[in-house]
Order: sequence, then C-alpha cells, then structure tokens
Amino acid sequence: MAQAVKKKKTIAFNFGEKHKTYIRECESCMYNVAEGAVRAGKTVDNVFAFAHELKTTMDRIHLATGSTVGNAKLNIGDANGFGLEWIFRGQCHWGKYKDNEALYVKGPATKYRQRIIIFAGGGKEDSYKKIRGNSYGMWIATEINLHHKNTIREAFNRTIAAHRRKVFWDLNPDNPNAPIYKEYIDKYAKQAAAGELIGGYNYMHCTLYDNINLTPERIREIESQYTPGSIWYLQDIKGMRVTAQGLIYRQFAEDTNSKAFRFRRTEKPKDIMEIILSIDFGGSGSGHAFSATAITRGFNEVVSLASEWHGCQDENGNQIEIDPEQLGQMFVDFCLKVINLYGYITAVYCDSAEQTLILGIKSSLRKAGLGWIRVENALKEQINDRIRLTTRLMAQGRYSYMDLMCDSLVAAFCSAVWDPDEITKNIRLDDGTSDIDSLDAFEYTIERYITKLIKYE
Repeated sequence: MAQAVKKKKTIAFNFGEKHKTYIRECESCMYNVAEGAVRAGKTVDNVFAFAHELKTTMDRIHLATGSTVGNAKLNIGDANGFGLEWIFRGQCHWGKYKDNEALYVKGPATKYRQRIIIFAGGGKEDSYKKIRGNSYGMWIATEINLHHKNTIREAFNRTIAAHRRKVFWDLNPDNPNAPIYKEYIDKYAKQAAAGELIGGYNYMHCTLYDNINLTPERIREIESQYTPGSIWYLQDIKGMRVTAQGLIYRQFAEDTNSKAFRFRRTEKPKDIMEIILSIDFGGSGSGHAFSATAITRGFNEVVSLASEWHGCQDENGNQIEIDPEQLGQMFVDFCLKVINLYGYITAVYCDSAEQTLILGIKSSLRKAGLGWIRVENALKEQINDRIRLTTRLMAQGRYSYMDLMCDSLVAAFCSAVWDPDEITKNIRLDDGTSDIDSLDAFEYTIERYITKLIKYE
C-alpha cells in the first residue's frame, strides 16, 4: 500500500479587514508604514507582505533591522511563530554573510533562487557601518523610531539600485515632534496627498482593538499591565502620539502614603531568587547612589531592599570629592547590611564610566573579606526602556520596597519628572532638582532582565 503524503502544518494567519487592506496595498507601494499600539499585529503584517515580495523579487540581498540585531531577529525572524524563519521553514537557515547575521532562503517558494536577508541593529550612532558594503533590495524595519538617523539614511542609500525597492516600517507611537515623523512618515504622507511622492505610500494606524486574534479577556489583561493615563498607556494601548508631561511615576507618587507598594520592616519578601546591588557614581553636582534589589522566583516580583544616596556637595552647595577609600568603605557597609539581613549578594553592577572607582570598590571588598562578590559593569540600557519596565512593574503590582530602608529611592520616584523643554523627545529631567542617581542605580539592578520581567511581549 502506498504511504500517504503528509501535509505540512500551515501558519494560522488571521487578519482583520484593516490589516488585509494594508497588506494588499503593500504590493503596489514602495513606502509602507504600520503604526500603532502593542500587539496590534503591525509587525506580522509587514513580515507577511515582505515574505510575499521575497518570493518573486529579482534582488538577492535584503535588509531587516531593529533597534538591536537581537530585536530584529526576535520580531522579524521569529515573531512568535509568524516570522520569516517560520514562513520559509524547511527552505531557510541562519548563517553569516560578511560578518552579519543572515537568514538564507532557497526553495520552492522562491523557485529555488537564493535570497539573503541581512539582520542588523540600527539604534546606535555607528550602527550604519554594519550595513555598508552591500546593495539591498527591500528593507523591513521594526521600531523604526528607535533607529539612529545615520542608519535610516544609510539604508535608504543602500537600496537605491534595487530592482524592486520597497520599505516596510513599523513603530509604536512616539512623541508627535519626533524626527521620524517630521523627516519621513508625515512628510511622505503630505507628498503622497499632493501627488508628489513617486512609488506609492501606504500607511496604517492600528490599535490593540483592531487585532481580531485577541479575546476581550486578553485585551483586559494587557491593559491591566499599564497605569491608565501614563505616557506608555496612551502610546502602547491607545496608539496615540503624545508628549510626556509631569510626573513619571504618578501612580507610585500618589500611592506613597498607602500600603500599595510598601513592605513593613518586620516583613521579608518570600521566594527571593537573586539579590542585585548597584552603584551610580556621583560628581558634577550629583551624588553616589547605592541600591539593593531582590528578584523573586520566576521573575514574578521586584523588591527594593535598601537604598542610599551620598551627596558630593557641602552645605553651601560647593563641589566636594569623597575619597575613593571612604567611598569603598561606605559601600562595604552597605553590602554588610544586606548580607546581615538576607544572607547573600548575587552580583554588583556599577556605572561603567568610572573604571578607576570600580577598581577601588573591588579592592575595598577584598580587604573586607568580601572578594567573592562579583562586580561588573552595568549595561546602561536606554533610559526610557528602563523607565517603561519600572512603570509596568508598578502597574502590575509586581514592585514593592522595604519601608524605612529605601527613603532615597522613594523620594526619587516621587520627584522624577519629564523635561518640559524637550519637545522632540521624551526625556527625564536631569537638572539637579531631583535625584536621578538613585533612579539610575535602581535601574541598573533590573535592566538585564527586561525580557524576562516583561513576559507577554
């Protein structure tokens, strides 16, 4: 008896009418932009349209970018089972092309013609150097507003000679004055409306509620992870372009007098998995800040265990220098306080800009018999990514602090505001009127775990 041929499982794409219209328009337009809330489906739309064009284009090499190469591979390559490596499964493999991460595609879908998609990061000033040297056909970019202007300019230059030049961008809404709108998205819209843009312009704005794959229960779950009225809620949930104003941690500031975030000093967090310490070094008007944070099992909760801030000015406001040995002893005392209360320390992350002071900290720890404590450089991720993580943890009820042990950090949360003079970017005010040092120190303790703490994305 002949063996039955097994059919491969297909990907369960399910698009709403708005998304179908956008994908159809991609076929005839050079510029394609999907803007909107998180989980609205915009990235999947672009990946689907890009993959469709990849099957018939004559161009061999194409470009896929994100704020980092990891972001590009995660959101465009994988996309939770809807990415390029899934669409072309059995016909593609990951590899290297001129020292760049690349997805090689060759099979029935492309009529056995090889297609190479270069994956690269675009968020840094010198990111453009990684994509130089190649001519690209199409360009797909996720979170285009987080790309550096040099990367955007270079990518456009590198697609000039394409047989089928197409651009696919997605982004969450940003500050309405952001350069990506003024220099590209809104500019293209005006040119297209006036009939002056050659190649065709396709724009879609979508919200969480336009994704027909999300149940009402799932939508409520996602909404609950944000503080209503916050900049992140308006951008990520409502899909609005908004300018950040006022208090950054409004929910925390308004709840400070309640017990919403507070552990009594007689209590202790349960199921602690790691205890991370950090230092933000002071100078030029700022102070030295220490922070100790517990992360519970499964990355479920974050608890601030202790914080300290030591000023670098005298009572007259004059700059003073704390002796490195004195600073080292102050941090040793901070470590001993944490160890006496909780038994251990997992690691210490320090502001990488002060390597000499870091060496002094290591020396002080060794002299105190604490040389076993691992001291490393902080990652210093984008500040707004760190702020977003913190506000999300607070909104979900997954952040708390030890009462009477974190006074400097609590005061810093309550006074942190957006810079009212920055009309093109959402930037935290750093003019000495609030304690940015304690915020930085706290953020250094959790920034390495962003993807594990923000689970659903």
